[in-house]
Amino acid sequence: MDTEGKGIYLDNAATSYPKPECVYQAVDRFLRQCGGSPGRASHRKAREADAVVADARASVATLFHVEDPSRIVFTCNSTESLNLAIRGSLRPGDHVVLTDLEHNAAVRPLWKLREGLGVGLTVVESGPEGVVDPARVAEALTPRTRLVCCVHANNVLGTIQPIAEIGHRTRARGVPLLVDASQSAGVLPIDVEAMGIDLLAFTGHKGLLGPPGTGGLYVREGLPLEPLKHGGTGVYSESLEPPDVMPEGYEPGTFNTPGLAGLAAGVRFVLETGAARIGAHERELNRRFVEGVREVPGVRLYGPSDLARKVGITLLNLEALDPADVGRILDRRFGVMVRTGLHCSALSHQRLGTKGRGAVRFSFGHFTTPADVDTAVEALRAMALATVS
Repeated sequence: MDTEGKGIYLDNAATSYPKPECVYQAVDRFLRQCGGSPGRASHRKAREADAVVADARASVATLFHVEDPSRIVFTCNSTESLNLAIRGSLRPGDHVVLTDLEHNAAVRPLWKLREGLGVGLTVVESGPEGVVDPARVAEALTPRTRLVCCVHANNVLGTIQPIAEIGHRTRARGVPLLVDASQSAGVLPIDVEAMGIDLLAFTGHKGLLGPPGTGGLYVREGLPLEPLKHGGTGVYSESLEPPDVMPEGYEPGTFNTPGLAGLAAGVRFVLETGAARIGAHERELNRRFVEGVREVPGVRLYGPSDLARKVGITLLNLEALDPADVGRILDRRFGVMVRTGLHCSALSHQRLGTKGRGAVRFSFGHFTTPADVDTAVEALRAMALATVS
């Protein structure tokens, strides 16, 4: 067990690590050789920066099967993307349908709009296996519903939601569907048109294998959206009014261009490797882990029995130990790094009955090995035996 080296990183649902070598090289290359500000000048360094942004936009569009790359708006992360989609879509008196699996990045702005604008909220409960029934989403729609918000893969249980089935129903009713792809982008195939997705929020630092501080929002053509912030855009600079154009009208200020260079490299890596292949690898690691810990005394597992219905995430508790203690011991004694607590998803933990105690999350990535998984299982076994001896 590696207690003195780099350790075993099993917190990929928070941020993927390590990144592909091409991502490190792309960020370094931009900072050392390019360095210009995109959309702000015509000199060679600025044009090189423009090309970096265009490459990132085109790569993301290809991954999500978006025909027009200008429909991709870059943000700092999926939290900003979700805020843009939610705050930009809703007006006083509107109604929103969401699930009990949503991340706080979606729930909190919705709760604030409920308080400030009187936006009505209906929370659709997921089933016993942590999967939402599309029919229940459709039943929750009203004439005032202006948005349906659904996470693609839950960050606590890892359950994959039937987005295409939900999208078919919302599209038939003319209600925009906002999908949080924070845990699915890069590990599950996503086709925005085929799945009926109108708004897709994604982050760059997880399954897309890019740097932190990158993310974006796909906005379907013809869908009106108010910008989240205003400022310099590099276009229509003579006007004091913010430009109503895609994507510049939603991207004021200077980009995290080194980050976008790394994001483009990460997305190309995903495209070349295949999101389905990456996801299958992570699910196989998850299966190996679950089968191992099922034999550990005192372990309580949460989530669906059908592991094919989840991404590479497993949530558990050791009954005899506080989750925070489990995480600390795993790190300090066994070199295994995991996430403990409530995972920024209050509704999910309320559903599970773990809102007071929290739980321990293991999340596997593209570079996780079977040996890493086995080490984590043996560490849990040793901790469990120590508590009963």
